[in-house]
Amino acid sequence: MEKHPLRWWALAVAVLAVLVDMIDNQIVAVALPTIQRELGTGDSALQWISAGYALGFALTLITGGRLGDRHGTKKLFLAGMVVFTGASLAAGLAGHVGVLIAARVIQGVGSGLMVPQVLSFIHSEFDEKERPKAMTFYAGAFPIGGLAGPLLGGVLTQANLFDTGWRAIFLVNLPIGVLALIGALVTMPSRPGFFRHRLDFGGLLLLTAGLFAVFYPLVQGRELGWPTWSIVLMVAAIPLFAIFALHQRMLAKRGGEPLVPPALLKYRSLSGGQAVMLCINTAVGVFFILTLHLQLGLGFSPLEAALTFAPSTIGIVAGNVMGMQLAPKLGRAFTAVSIVVLLASLVAIAIVVQVLGKDLNIWALLAPVIGFGLGMGAVLNSLFGVSMSEIQMQQAGAASGLVNTTVQLGTATGIALFGTVFFSRLGTGFEYATVSAIAVSAGVLVLALLFTTALPGKKQAAQAAEKTGEHAEASAR
Repeated sequence: MEKHPLRWWALAVAVLAVLVDMIDNQIVAVALPTIQRELGTGDSALQWISAGYALGFALTLITGGRLGDRHGTKKLFLAGMVVFTGASLAAGLAGHVGVLIAARVIQGVGSGLMVPQVLSFIHSEFDEKERPKAMTFYAGAFPIGGLAGPLLGGVLTQANLFDTGWRAIFLVNLPIGVLALIGALVTMPSRPGFFRHRLDFGGLLLLTAGLFAVFYPLVQGRELGWPTWSIVLMVAAIPLFAIFALHQRMLAKRGGEPLVPPALLKYRSLSGGQAVMLCINTAVGVFFILTLHLQLGLGFSPLEAALTFAPSTIGIVAGNVMGMQLAPKLGRAFTAVSIVVLLASLVAIAIVVQVLGKDLNIWALLAPVIGFGLGMGAVLNSLFGVSMSEIQMQQAGAASGLVNTTVQLGTATGIALFGTVFFSRLGTGFEYATVSAIAVSAGVLVLALLFTTALPGKKQAAQAAEKTGEHAEASAR
């Protein structure tokens, strides 16, 4: 296939879209107390505003990737950007919290349509010599977006540009979205889809129903006094997920294309990796609570709250470097040690919050925040590598979609779970409520530590790394 002359410019547009997605995933956290004050929302609404984006993203990722394969990456990228930009406008103009929550979910759907196209574009438009450089630009969007999101959210909320207040965190997406749309129209090649995937709408409906049965009562149940229907609905999630799993197996036997191909789950590295990854991303959701603690409990400004957690990026970058060097050599031992670092840092944060009380400050949290970032960067890097280590080349797209969906579902689960714990304990004081949420997060990390026993050991990791290298060589030839 002939190289597209504007492919590097098109990559810049695609990476910009990923950067905006990462920023938008994080930008809302520090603005939540301001949103609550101005819209007069309940506590559960704060959880929906944050978790709704991740849920919309998670439910669309796999389908978005397959739609791109079928109709072409450019068409789906443009469609996703239009949805995302339109939802950003709706969020910025929202006068009611219900509209804001709906807009956040639709933003996630737009990202779920758009983001999978970026990797497809890189693999189809860049040869084996150019691809590592292209992937470096792509990967760089994640830590930059993770750092810029909270900081930008704090700056925009506090600056109150043109008297827009918190609305600026969504309205800022409009010029960026328009720029990305024009850039994609001009620079991206219009190539037809290469695969005629049959979309698993039945599986998507069952998965959505199961997740709704978990998340809706988990978030709303506390405010409503845990009515009987909320408990029944949560219990109903078990048979719904069982039916989903059965549907996936039956569809695969008939030669269809299920959302989660059962054949992938036979790989110990992938199935075990997803169990650990779900726990890790759930545990990280406790930072949603820490942000509320700083602002609602201690009176931090949005910018001060953002600056408190910004140093975690230093740890994330260092952890990523360590993961690339050591994870393939040490296997699950490296993953386990990284989780222990996460756990120790989280315990240190809880102790500082409890001991200092109202005297808590940025400097007291500096070391444990960097330590938490170090553990997170290391463990996620190792888990991404482990999860994909046994996957065949033709399965890479489906496996990548599954991994990214797990990340988003973990994020949404953490916000819902810890938000419920925090708000239910708030009557006893901010310190107690926050430490209670951190204690549950620590329990989730202990569960993750137990799940590491299902990961490949040192010898298996080395063999998998060698196998991955052979696949890369075969692909290059």
